[in-house]
Amino acid sequence: MSSDQILNLVAMVSYMLLVTLIGIYFAKRANRSSEEYFLGGRSLGPWVAAMSAEASDMSGWLLMGLPGVAYWCGIADAAWTAIGLAVGTYINWLVVARRLRRYSTIAGDAITLPDFFSARFREKKKVIMTIAALFILIFFTVYAASCFVTCGKLFSSLFDANYQTMMIIGALFVILYTFLGGFLAESVSDFMQALVMIGALSVVLIVGTVSAGGIGVVIENAKAIDGFWNFFTTASPTVDANGVQTVVDGVAQFGTPNVYSALSIISCMAWGLGYFGMPQVLLRFMAIRHEKELKLSRRIATVWVVISLFAAVMIGVLGRTLYPTEAALLTKSGAENVFITLSQGLLPALFAGVVMAGILAATISSSDSYLLIAASAVSKNIYQGILNKKASDKSVMWVSRVVLLAITLIGVLIALDEDSVIFQVVSFAWAGFGATFGPLLLFSLFWKRTTRAGAVAGMLTGGVMVFVWNLLIKPIGGIFGVYELFPAFVLSSLVIVVVSLITPAPSAEIQADFEKARATSAASESV
Repeated sequence: MSSDQILNLVAMVSYMLLVTLIGIYFAKRANRSSEEYFLGGRSLGPWVAAMSAEASDMSGWLLMGLPGVAYWCGIADAAWTAIGLAVGTYINWLVVARRLRRYSTIAGDAITLPDFFSARFREKKKVIMTIAALFILIFFTVYAASCFVTCGKLFSSLFDANYQTMMIIGALFVILYTFLGGFLAESVSDFMQALVMIGALSVVLIVGTVSAGGIGVVIENAKAIDGFWNFFTTASPTVDANGVQTVVDGVAQFGTPNVYSALSIISCMAWGLGYFGMPQVLLRFMAIRHEKELKLSRRIATVWVVISLFAAVMIGVLGRTLYPTEAALLTKSGAENVFITLSQGLLPALFAGVVMAGILAATISSSDSYLLIAASAVSKNIYQGILNKKASDKSVMWVSRVVLLAITLIGVLIALDEDSVIFQVVSFAWAGFGATFGPLLLFSLFWKRTTRAGAVAGMLTGGVMVFVWNLLIKPIGGIFGVYELFPAFVLSSLVIVVVSLITPAPSAEIQADFEKARATSAASESV
């Protein structure tokens, strides 16, 4: 191992130790009860709520996946996706947060998303709870796998080590950390990790731009690549049979650019719809200590997202200026290492290790959220909610830890493929949550006529359609090539409306809960 690699390792191990100490510090409190473990006792302040929500949401794809897309084919895909995410973030905090915080306490003091849906419709037979918990388990396992892929790519790239070995080591660290501290430790460390992530992105972008000769040089280089610096076209790298971009006389080759249609723009902007169904974000709304603090949280979250997404896209563009023919970046999967390449090439080794801890920060902040929420869905909602209603808090927490191990194992198996593209793995799981829970959450919070039958039908339609569209319809291409979240979200919404209208109206008790949530939300907004 070289001296630079040793310094990288020292910086990253130091960071991992710091995160572990946070978990140990909060372990005692986390184990007081399942509410403390899974929701932190509804005690999050506005800064922690906002930044932990965004850090857990963005994951390693912000520092690897999104810059990789921009590096590979230009700004169109990456920029329209970023715009959709920024808009979705703001609207989610503005429209959903306050009502969900209030309604979740009225609806049985719910501490998980399946809890809330089940209590919202006053279920006796926990059908909604079971379906919601199963979809959470499925899609968060995929999400966790994307985080493990990030760990594997990061460590194998840094230390010239075997990808699978590094990926497994990363997964073991994540599971250890999640075991220790639960939701509160996760949220506090996510706050710190959000600072590391935005700092890492900003430092690499600024130092890289100066090294390239200024922003003008970077943009001119991007414009010189046909279709690269354009919101309505995408560059088309010329690749060989192995998917490696062709380089001739030291110049990376590109073919005729692809037209970026209105349908493509809608497809990317649809990423913003996913926020309405993201459990890791929605839980922060439920866990904040006071509704009045949500306004500050919204501002913090929006500013963080806009800065981080802009920096991530521009890092991909910057990479094409500084490292246009770097061998490690000349495949679609390899392009996702552009942030690592820039960090190693531009910064002193120890500082580069600290900056690249931003990738580790993003990965940890997301994967622990995913694992914890998936475990809570099984232990709290299925085990205690259905199979053993008299189960003690202690047994629920033991079951959750067994589930954590099982999910981690499956996630590791999914992540074994070294050529996995992080952006694609994340996009599928994002669509799954957005279409399964997004429409139902919005209708549950804002339409009193929503029925239990409509909720069940809508969830099933959204979740199943993500698979159907991605695997069977999308490959047809043309107008069917749209991102699966958009059609699945629309169909789920239509099904909720139609089924709710043709089934009996909700009971007087359910409607009273709805009116109480609406009244208290309106009152708090006027304060």
